[in-house]
Amino acid sequence: MRRFDVEMNDLQNQLLDMAGLIQKMIQVVTDELVYKDPNQIDTVFFLEKEVNIQEIIIDDKCLKLIALNQPVGADLRFITSAMRINSDLERMGDESLNIAKMFLDLIKYSEIKPLVNIPKMIKIVQNMIIDCIKAFNTNDSELAMSVLSKDNEVDALRDTIINELKTVLIVSPNSNTVVQHVTDMMFIAKSIERLGDHATNICEDVIFMVHGKDIRHPKT
Repeated sequence: MRRFDVEMNDLQNQLLDMAGLIQKMIQVVTDELVYKDPNQIDTVFFLEKEVNIQEIIIDDKCLKLIALNQPVGADLRFITSAMRINSDLERMGDESLNIAKMFLDLIKYSEIKPLVNIPKMIKIVQNMIIDCIKAFNTNDSELAMSVLSKDNEVDALRDTIINELKTVLIVSPNSNTVVQHVTDMMFIAKSIERLGDHATNICEDVIFMVHGKDIRHPKT
């Protein structure tokens, strides 16, 4: 096997390892929210630092592969897609950390509304991330397309959550505690939705990588 092919395989494996770190982060913040368990919060901060380190390493590897090998065609599409996927994974880490920070603020207050739609939203996003990584690993553009269709479902749940929280503000006493609780929940919902957006971005990159077709801004 050519050295270039070995390095391309290494790049793919590094991205898969980074995706594994992201999945661990999301699982931890999910457990925090659902079970109100702050015991693993330090894990999120540790993993986020690891993700940041991996982002730099992977970007450097991609640039060297381009500079030293001058790839074309499918190889160039793979490397450029890998750079974009690397960026989206790092941002997923940022959003997971944001959720963890909001959770630390959230547990200071009494619950004003049971969590119903947020766990549903997280579950859909977790499945989107699993599928987008699988699509990348297997060059499965059909699986990537199926993930794109779930983005609207996540957006709809986010809107439902925010509308419900606005209702809480209207009917509840105007206290700083209620306002802060609602604000934290809104930020968490938006961060979860952005995790889904990044999974969607990765799937768009997979489709570009496989077919050379850019679907990020479809004609209307």
